[in-house]
Amino acid sequence: MLKIKMYTSAMLLLRRCHSLTRFGPLNTQRHQVTPAVVSCAVRLWSSSSEDGGSYQRAHGPRWRHGLAGLLAGTGAVLAYGLHHHKAEQQDSSTVQTIKKTSAFPIISQEEVTTHRSLEHGIWVTFKGGVYDITEFVAMHPGGDKILLAAGGALEPFWALYAVHNQEHVLEMLSEYKVGELSAEDVKKQRAIKTSDPYSTEPERHPALHINNLKPFNAEPPPELLSDSFITPSAIFFKRNHLPVPQVDAASYQLHIEGLPGGVLTLSLEELKTRFPKHTITATLQCAGNRRSEMNKVKQVKGLNWGIAAISNATWGGARLRDVLLAAGYSPDVAQRAFHVQFEGLDKDVTGTTYGASIPLNKAVNEEGDVLLAYEMNGQDIPPDHGYPVRAVVPGTVGARNVKWLGKIIVSAEESSSHWQQNDYKGFAPGTDWDTVDFKSAPAIQELPIQSAITVPTDGAVVDRSSEEVTVKGYAWSGGGREVVRVDVSLDGGKTWQVAQMRSSEKGQAPGPSPPPGRAWAWKLWEVTAPLPAEAQELEIVCKAVDNSYNMQPDTVPPIWNLRGVLSNAWHRVKVEIREDDNEE
Repeated sequence: MLKIKMYTSAMLLLRRCHSLTRFGPLNTQRHQVTPAVVSCAVRLWSSSSEDGGSYQRAHGPRWRHGLAGLLAGTGAVLAYGLHHHKAEQQDSSTVQTIKKTSAFPIISQEEVTTHRSLEHGIWVTFKGGVYDITEFVAMHPGGDKILLAAGGALEPFWALYAVHNQEHVLEMLSEYKVGELSAEDVKKQRAIKTSDPYSTEPERHPALHINNLKPFNAEPPPELLSDSFITPSAIFFKRNHLPVPQVDAASYQLHIEGLPGGVLTLSLEELKTRFPKHTITATLQCAGNRRSEMNKVKQVKGLNWGIAAISNATWGGARLRDVLLAAGYSPDVAQRAFHVQFEGLDKDVTGTTYGASIPLNKAVNEEGDVLLAYEMNGQDIPPDHGYPVRAVVPGTVGARNVKWLGKIIVSAEESSSHWQQNDYKGFAPGTDWDTVDFKSAPAIQELPIQSAITVPTDGAVVDRSSEEVTVKGYAWSGGGREVVRVDVSLDGGKTWQVAQMRSSEKGQAPGPSPPPGRAWAWKLWEVTAPLPAEAQELEIVCKAVDNSYNMQPDTVPPIWNLRGVLSNAWHRVKVEIREDDNEE
């Protein structure tokens, strides 16, 4: 009901903004956005955000998030809004005539890129056409996610949600067309430099926040992360250590070896046909997730990850246990070996491959659920995530979930790779690079309890007139420990309330509780609370508790370490409360 009321209010306000209404002849010349248009658009924006109009960024950058209303599950609203708008225009025959006779100008991608705000117009491209969606942005109840595709291509966003790929939606979009993209830009392809080991990297979704280009490391915008219980593969965080290898599925081979008596080589087809397929939903988290908060305390070495180096997916493949048994490693192998090593097909310039290992008992335990996965969210695993086969070790740090898996070694020894021996280890706050001894600390396997706030973002603005604020986020714990509670505070931790958690997509009934020790997936949570009467600013805090009653530490300094890993202090965001303009 709230969204319906917001949408109705937005449409009534729109009718009072004559510069934005389009109930007369179709206007294809919208290259200039007048101050009246901007003023009206801003008012509409304030009254029609996804969460009751609550969130605004304090400055111009709030407009840089674009068009995820065409992205993050708001397809039905988009279709309704455009259809409603279209119904009050000319009849369909007139529209068809205009579409056939209008001569659209040729526009360069460079020009499109300049239109990324309400001040300069919101333009997107789609299949060679250029569309000015400024007016639609103002009407759409999509919150601060409405600008993700601004100045760029719409295809990557619509590819995330197939609901938009329908004929009637495309027809509605056509009403906003203002030009044709230049032939040069349509055909332009990235120049390939054969000397560059990264020249064949896959394309990535433009919504990702890039932390490093070569090798590619990126995370999704936090507000998108909590939209879906299952993270779309395109915006699942990307953590690569080396160039993405090009692997031919037809010639792919997986080698299993190690102690005497166990050798096996499998093709991709054999892996799929010789072993039963198992499916699990599991969250992967980079050890450096939330490293940026440690950097604020004292500089660390590592990529400056925000809160979104974590994602959740459904994985399908053969159980590692089944494959090891087929290779001749019976359950008593645990008497002779302690580790299972993984080697990837990704290599550096010297030919050294990425490697890691996990404890053998995790690998062979029927309840360990370790997969040699060849599917992600029901599709072949994408190149960035390990095509054609990767290890999925649920409950374990992402670094041990080796991608592009080429070799499995059963061994008495841990992997000798750099990433197992001299990285991904935690140390005391007083340890520095002059005194660190990497051999003195164990390699990270299971991760500690974790939670973070995805909405609102730090620095957001909430209007006093909204009377309440909605806070969203995720929570997860390593080792299969189930998150049983998330506490949220609006006053920096003085008072608390318990958030509602969900373990499925919105509108779907939650599945059965996982068996003890096998809670591999995160939980998304949400709480809506009234705004404190006298507060001018909120310090929103979250903390999670798992079924072992592990809790997050309240501050960063006691857990600071030179690599910036295992960052799981209470997550905090500050939000400004904006008083009503007409308030006396």
